[in-house]
Amino acid sequence: MKSTTKAHLALIIVALIYSLNYVIAKEVMPTFIGPRGFIFMRVVGATALFFLFSLFFKSTIKIDRKDWWRVAVCGFFGIAGNQLLFFEGLNITTPINASVIMTSNPVLVLALSAIILKEPLRKVRLLGIFLGAAGAIYLIVGRGEVSLLESGKGLGNLFVFLNAISYGIYLVLVKPLMVKYEAMQVIKWVFFAGMIFVIPAGVGQFAAVDWSIWTPTVFLQAGFVVVFTTFIAYLFNVFALKTVSSTTVSTYIYLQPLLTAILAIWLGKDVLTTNAIIAAALIFLGVYLVSFSKK
Repeated sequence: MKSTTKAHLALIIVALIYSLNYVIAKEVMPTFIGPRGFIFMRVVGATALFFLFSLFFKSTIKIDRKDWWRVAVCGFFGIAGNQLLFFEGLNITTPINASVIMTSNPVLVLALSAIILKEPLRKVRLLGIFLGAAGAIYLIVGRGEVSLLESGKGLGNLFVFLNAISYGIYLVLVKPLMVKYEAMQVIKWVFFAGMIFVIPAGVGQFAAVDWSIWTPTVFLQAGFVVVFTTFIAYLFNVFALKTVSSTTVSTYIYLQPLLTAILAIWLGKDVLTTNAIIAAALIFLGVYLVSFSKK
């Protein structure tokens, strides 16, 4: 199997994990644990897993001293800033608003890649991002009312948008590290740096958790978030970044609402409509243009 095929397969799995996450983890927060406490558990747990699994991947190349600043910045934007801003924003806005705002991420990544990495702004990629975003927004808006300008939700919407910028900066800055070093080596230190920023913000809420009210189902849901949504998703993303561009990785965010809709239809909670088919066509075409079109 070609490395590019493996990269795209990894990105599809990540999109599927994030789609399942909306269904599996929705009852954990904030009923059983606060948002910052949940992030503390995610980051600390995933960091431990990365260091544990890195024992089986011996690296012969040490990270240069000049690159440690980039590792720290990636930890701040990609782990701490990204997760804290999103969860805090989601807490004071709606999931529909957050989903629509997050469709701006590929546009931000494309712009940041052009500024920081000097990647050319190809027209076919711009078209692909526009089509993918149109399909994703069309599908998301069909689930509920979008209220981006509604009073009381403005701060939450701003936090989600800042999260999109933060994650975009991470995807662009981590790309050179992935080209130079091994995926496991990079991600374990990026998570360690992010954990340093997350601990002061989330340790209080984590310490206040009443574990006696947690059922086995809640533990399994939280475990899914730590192992799959955090550990595997981040690992597969950085693995893909060794082969494909930061813009391509970000574009797969458009598959998440589509996969969520497919899961809902499969579970009998939704029905297949013409609007869903149109949205799916736009999303697949957009992802194809960004990922597979020739230069």
